[in-house]
Amino acid sequence: MVARSPKMSTRAKESEPFRAMAFGARADELIAQGHDVIKLGLGEPDFGAPAVVRRAMIEQMDGRPLPYTSSFGITPLREAISRFYKQRHSLDVDPNRIVVTCGGSEALMLAIAATVDPGDEVLAADPSYPCNRELVKMFGGTIVNVPTNANSRYHLSPETVANAWSERTKAVMITSPSNPTGTCIPYPALAAICDYARQRGAWRIIDETYLDLADIEPDGSTIRSVLSCDPDAITINSFSKYFGMTGWRLGWMVLPEQLLDAVDNLAMNTLLCAPTPVQWAALACFTPEAYAECDRRRDEFLARRSLVVDGLRRIGLPLEVEPNGAFYAYFSIASTGLDAWTFCSRLLEERYVALTPGRDFAVATADTHVRLSYAASRSALREGLERVGEFVDSLRR
Repeated sequence: MVARSPKMSTRAKESEPFRAMAFGARADELIAQGHDVIKLGLGEPDFGAPAVVRRAMIEQMDGRPLPYTSSFGITPLREAISRFYKQRHSLDVDPNRIVVTCGGSEALMLAIAATVDPGDEVLAADPSYPCNRELVKMFGGTIVNVPTNANSRYHLSPETVANAWSERTKAVMITSPSNPTGTCIPYPALAAICDYARQRGAWRIIDETYLDLADIEPDGSTIRSVLSCDPDAITINSFSKYFGMTGWRLGWMVLPEQLLDAVDNLAMNTLLCAPTPVQWAALACFTPEAYAECDRRRDEFLARRSLVVDGLRRIGLPLEVEPNGAFYAYFSIASTGLDAWTFCSRLLEERYVALTPGRDFAVATADTHVRLSYAASRSALREGLERVGEFVDSLRR
């Protein structure tokens, strides 16, 4: 009998890559070859973790036992996150509803695993974070890409949600501030969408990873969490962006009480628990020293944003909507005559600047827009924009 080759799953064959990572890998190859590459493709703050957190991590590695924790995380960290909501957002969040996860990615995976069945539809803005779509597909759901535009700051609106709704709609997913546009959904729209979905028995999965980097409101208040209008929304957050801890792989989620037991079971049977030393070290995030450092970084992102907005305008690629939350600029390159994939590929190979094509995030703007991350230093941004300008000039000539 001739041995047959085993076949991979359909989900494995149909899974799409996260192209920002692919362009980042190519950038690293070019760097290894000796080229001076400006990496503006990944949403990875260049600061690293706050100094007090780094010191706390070193203390954890002194030989002490580091056993598994509860699948929901250590109690002191869940209590610290609860206090963070109270101090920063004037919200009372029960620590028992907080789940510490291996980054925001695990939180998103658990949220979808707990709510989406095969055949269910999940509404999401087009453009939006690509891994959300892949996770919905992984669990048999269907992602419904709802077209957006500059008028809605590239977010869902109550009207577009109502138009896209069907009897199979199981959840609405919103990321605000947004990746890739860096924009915040207007709070009245967020509240109205959540109310619409709640009345129809659908889940609200809201990714607030960038929330604490968002601009201060004109009245001096902070951007409000969805929990202020919808306490039972499934809310995702992470230590990666505001706290600058991307590679530490630590995040959290806030769950409605009805999902606690189910998510506990799912977590125990997948990643079991977030890394023990990282959980203990992360307690130092919630200290005056760490807050002060992270808030200074937020101010630095504002300065970088001004540099990017002005630079793109000078190049002749002005933003249709300026970001007011996450450190991204999503802009049209249609006037160059190239599609986004070709634009990013040639820019990387010819001028050594890494951006991310819209194909990662969108259907409608897949070929017309690219994302620039201004999580890099000001000097890198200046040099990168200079090279982008030279590249665009060469195309126009």
